[in-house]
Amino acid sequence: MKACLARNVGLVVAVATATVLSLAPSAAAADPSSTTVQATPSSAATGQLVTLDATVTCSSDPSGGLGVSFFDGPDLLATAPVSADGRSSLTTGFTTTGTHTITAAYNGDDSCDASNGTTTVTVSQAPSPPAGNPGCLLCGLIDFHVGDVHNEVNVNSHHVTRINK
Repeated sequence: MKACLARNVGLVVAVATATVLSLAPSAAAADPSSTTVQATPSSAATGQLVTLDATVTCSSDPSGGLGVSFFDGPDLLATAPVSADGRSSLTTGFTTTGTHTITAAYNGDDSCDASNGTTTVTVSQAPSPPAGNPGCLLCGLIDFHVGDVHNEVNVNSHHVTRINK
């Protein structure tokens, strides 16, 4: 009899545990999101700054969580926070020429699912400085007055002409 009672008590505990687990509320599903990214300018020279603007669209507030991670191909550039209106931004420069595939990956949060978008930035070699004399190149007419004296200075790349009037 004692063995039978022990089996029945175990069965009751197992049934009670299963009932509690099945009655627990399930976690609410996050809303779907979409992410777009735009580069300004989309063509740049090496070393020139480019602004990457990501926009996360979600019916809930996407600002919680880990923000937007910006990638250049497989390389992580940085992760930036997302504002309540879904905007995230990063300003960066590129040291190598070619087409760079930029991915803005929204990491999601309790309210919004993760999503990502891509764009490209075409990077060309920065122009070389002009050959010749180093220094400041100033061309044009400078007109100034000191007291009753009127001075005009004409500067071009080869000589300076000064006229006192």
